[in-house]
Amino acid sequence: MSTHHHDAIVIGAGAAGLMCALTAGGRGLRVAVLDHANKVGKKILMSGGGRCNFTHTGTTPAHYLSANPHFCKSALARYTPWHFIGLVEKHRIGYHEKAPGQLFCDVSSKLIVKMLLDECAAVGVEVRSHCAIERVEQADGGGFRLRTAQGTFAAPALVVASGGLSIPSLGASGFGYELARQFGHGVLPTRAGLVPLTLSGKHQERLADLSGVALEVEARCNGRSFREALLFTHRGVSGPAILQISSYWQSGDELRLDLLPGRDAHDWLHAQQKQRPDAELKTVLAEVLPRRFAQRLCEVWLPNRPMRQYDPPQLRQAAALLADWPLVASGTEGYRTAEVTLGGVDTDGISSSTMQSRRVPGLYFIGEVLDVTGWLGGYNFQWAWASGHAAGQALLA
Repeated sequence: MSTHHHDAIVIGAGAAGLMCALTAGGRGLRVAVLDHANKVGKKILMSGGGRCNFTHTGTTPAHYLSANPHFCKSALARYTPWHFIGLVEKHRIGYHEKAPGQLFCDVSSKLIVKMLLDECAAVGVEVRSHCAIERVEQADGGGFRLRTAQGTFAAPALVVASGGLSIPSLGASGFGYELARQFGHGVLPTRAGLVPLTLSGKHQERLADLSGVALEVEARCNGRSFREALLFTHRGVSGPAILQISSYWQSGDELRLDLLPGRDAHDWLHAQQKQRPDAELKTVLAEVLPRRFAQRLCEVWLPNRPMRQYDPPQLRQAAALLADWPLVASGTEGYRTAEVTLGGVDTDGISSSTMQSRRVPGLYFIGEVLDVTGWLGGYNFQWAWASGHAAGQALLA
């Protein structure tokens, strides 16, 4: 079977891989993108409830987790959210700001995939799906040779944009980590990020029947805090506050919730006691918390009685619990539902300006396969665009 020769081969037709390909193609390079899945951009398609939260206008390096927090700075500085917004507007894709800084498509995430593929087609990039990679090796005299389900491909540059382990039902695998190790790169321990947390034992029993109940909280763990919505599920807790804090939580870590964020719990309870001395605590709480949750708090964690019956120490005790409620999580829902993978290819072996391996000339790593993980809200897509663009500009330069 004949060999397909290109200037660069990109493994993975997701956000980072397609951005890298269209950038390199725009510089006149002959690029092939190979993906084992039956269609490209699967994670883009399902993101944001099918509307794709494609960037966050407030993106800074502080919104990323990495063993080297400085690594993401160069790429993010050179390809900003406004660059990607310009591309979206060029293709006349309608978008809106759902929460401050979070931009979503008005119609469908399919338009983002179509935009990337149209940009690739315009510069002659070859995109192949159903193309499982069987073997990757360095060619004699430099460059890389890939044996795939669709024949042999060869190029002087190889870009690994195969993503992490999140959502295996979309085709996620550890292939990129295996390649990194094959070429002498370290891979930092991986775990699920932006993921619902599970409860077990009495903690789960106390809260399981509240499934579907949501409230605003401030979730705190390991010095980080996020004020967002929490959602009780049959197995534990989810919602933006939990997804955000999950990236900072590991088994055994203390997790605390402020159930009255933005209020001084003691001042509020004291005022309620003065104004409504005959009202029971569960009734008072039900005016600022979901009624079922307020009742459960007063069944398990707080004594329920008329407000006038609380003496000052008891009122302080109730306020302390509301401001610092302990949630004992037992684990996470794992990669099955995780939006991202924490950890990955150690950035110590990668150039932060070009994404090229410091060990193997012509080898690049971009996107989620690297040890760079963003917060919820469009930050991970912005890292995909920025790292893909950095590599696309650097290939064979």
